[in-house]
Amino acid sequence: MTAEAPRRGLGRGLSALLGEVEREQPVSPGATRTPGVQTIAVSSISPNPGQPRRHFDDEALDELAASIAARGMIQPIVVRPHGHGYQIVAGERRWRAAQRAQLHDVPVIVRELTDVQTLELAIIENIQRQDLNVIEEAEAYQKLTSDFGHTQEVLGKLVNKSRSHVANLLRLLELPGPVRDSVASGKLSMGHARALITAPNAEALAEEVIRRDLSVRDTEKLARSNKAGPKPAAAPKGDISPGADIEALQRQLGDILGLKVQIEHGAGGGRVVVGYSTLDQLDLICQRLSGEPI
Repeated sequence: MTAEAPRRGLGRGLSALLGEVEREQPVSPGATRTPGVQTIAVSSISPNPGQPRRHFDDEALDELAASIAARGMIQPIVVRPHGHGYQIVAGERRWRAAQRAQLHDVPVIVRELTDVQTLELAIIENIQRQDLNVIEEAEAYQKLTSDFGHTQEVLGKLVNKSRSHVANLLRLLELPGPVRDSVASGKLSMGHARALITAPNAEALAEEVIRRDLSVRDTEKLARSNKAGPKPAAAPKGDISPGADIEALQRQLGDILGLKVQIEHGAGGGRVVVGYSTLDQLDLICQRLSGEPI
């Protein structure tokens, strides 16, 4: 990423992209390839092969297509000029549904964007809508890292998550392909996957976890017991359980919030500390606690 103006919080990239829509005057369909809001043919739009989202639920697409057929497309698709037509930046699901609804033209917002800006905005939109599973999100981060040189710190600021959250997601890509597929399909959670990363036989353990419907905590115990090397001497249960439980809970809360969480527990109680580095992250915490949509 080049030295540009500081990025704002999650969804702010889309706000900057879409914020002026209401003030822009619609452009006639004949005025093609002009930045702004306009209506163009569905056939002139193509999906972005670098789109981070890979899984589209057919039933949900049919429901959206029925809604679009009845009420039209309310939210425009964001595209950029590409070849002799346009390439989707944000809104591939709406584009697919429009095809199912047999629309010939759709409203779009045209923006001149580079490859890296296109990928960044696609990630922001999908994360904001919670459309990406953790494997898709990790693969998108890896692409920004390998193709465009983004650091984990830069990625964290881009999506308003902690660097540790980004690092934990990237580590999921170390898992065998079948295990990643199970995470992507929802058979295994991110907590299960993290417990299996260091296991030498992760694929076999993943099958056992799914078959026995094990919790994350039980998966961590299973992974530890299957690691190579001599087993350490067992400590009294009273010494192991609280510490292990609290560490697991810290990881789970950290994964949910995308921020560093520390639990301080003692005989008389304790406290939960959530760290943040920006006001946007503080706002995210408040929204999570209040149950407001993010």
